[in-house]
Amino acid sequence: MEHIKALMEQTRIPPQTGRYKVFIIDEVHMLSTAAFNSFLKTLEEPPSYVIFILATTEKHRILPTIISRCQVYDFERMTVQGIISHLKHVAESEGITYEDLALNVIAEKADGGMRDALSIFDQVASFCQGNITYQKVIEDLNVLDADNYFSIVDDCLDNKVAEVMVTLNNILARGFDGGQTVNGLASHIRNVLMALDPQTTKLIEAAETQRQRYAEQAKRCQPKFLYKALKLLNQCDVNYRMSSNKRLLVELTLIQLAQITQEDDGDAAGGRRPCKRLKSLFRKLMGEMAAVNAASSTLPKGERQSQENAVNGDSDRGMVAEPLQGTYDVARLTTPVTRDNAANNKRPHIKIGSIGASFSKIMGTNAVNRQVEEKIPLGETANEAAEFTEDDVRREWLMMCNRMMQTKQSALAKRMMNVQLKVTEFPHIDCIVENTMLQGDIAEIFNRVQVTMAKCLHNGGVTMTLRLAEQKEVARRLSPHEFMQKLIDTNPAFAAMQRELQLEVE
Repeated sequence: MEHIKALMEQTRIPPQTGRYKVFIIDEVHMLSTAAFNSFLKTLEEPPSYVIFILATTEKHRILPTIISRCQVYDFERMTVQGIISHLKHVAESEGITYEDLALNVIAEKADGGMRDALSIFDQVASFCQGNITYQKVIEDLNVLDADNYFSIVDDCLDNKVAEVMVTLNNILARGFDGGQTVNGLASHIRNVLMALDPQTTKLIEAAETQRQRYAEQAKRCQPKFLYKALKLLNQCDVNYRMSSNKRLLVELTLIQLAQITQEDDGDAAGGRRPCKRLKSLFRKLMGEMAAVNAASSTLPKGERQSQENAVNGDSDRGMVAEPLQGTYDVARLTTPVTRDNAANNKRPHIKIGSIGASFSKIMGTNAVNRQVEEKIPLGETANEAAEFTEDDVRREWLMMCNRMMQTKQSALAKRMMNVQLKVTEFPHIDCIVENTMLQGDIAEIFNRVQVTMAKCLHNGGVTMTLRLAEQKEVARRLSPHEFMQKLIDTNPAFAAMQRELQLEVE
């Protein structure tokens, strides 16, 4: 504040030589609010011979009243190649020998600032006694050698978990931080990703020799490996500060990186790859389940119930429904089924328990991969023709979504709750969605959804279509104030309560 006042006093004195007095204020964003206000008085009506140059790297911290009275010039950060070129000129002028990789490290450390680059260059030149080498630079600046990153990526591509762990231990033993290692590896993989395409190679801020190394390693990498590696490293960086065992977090992340490219049908590979017995066991159990269901379809109703209870482990666990009889062709799902028994409106008895297991029976765990010609069992539903309303459709749809919430399709289930349902020509149901993304996700399981709704509504003639909403069908979402006003207009009791309690919407 006192310095600003002294500066303002100097502005009153005209220049002794020349036409202007120029005041350069560096890092102007560091001024306090009181100093800004004091400076603003002079800035509003400056003398004709005074020019202020305000320099800052954080323009957003300057008061808008100051910026509005200035001409703004935004300077871009210098590129690594630009900094290297200037440092070469300085080194040749001063008679200093150098290595290109050493100057590349200095330029990256400067982060786009030429002043910082020259300061680091001067420091390194003194440390190296006029011969700037790569090894001395990384030693002086405490920078991790890029060879470590190249080695880690190569070992991850070969699924060499043990070698990756040894490399990480050597890095930590030299005093480098685990978070610093993760960030450096993420930047390295990002550069490898950029080197995959000649169009994006120019986005790599490194020396030409370093770009060639990135390009050589990129030839071994698949884009899928690089994308997943970046995602894992980003998650590790987010969780690093909150982790109580930071080293273990970094090690687990690197183990995951080393397992990205492993083959699904590979063996244990000496302990370097996870065993695949769990997947084989799961497939075996699914095969046994299918065989039991096929055999139980020929048993009497009571025996089938006991058989399914035995398979599910307990009669009180899971939804135990009657086995479905007959078949239903998915390819002809939109064609009404002949109703031979219109009077049979009895709903099946359902026990609520493990909803996830029941939903997998109705919806299927792998509906996307099933063929269109697959026959989906409908049982007695094919002969039912119960009457239903739009409220019934909406209720059964929400119940189906609630069952889906217990499965891996919980995210889709939440979005499906907003689908509009209309009964056009009974028993046809229109499913109206607001965007193409949701339409595509539902389309993958739509055949199963139709069978499920036909079963829940006890009408084998149910047909459904999935379409995008027209402009007039998209309901505008009410703001909190509009919603409250609607409640007041439609419900006098709520209006009285609002007046009594003085309710307001924030």
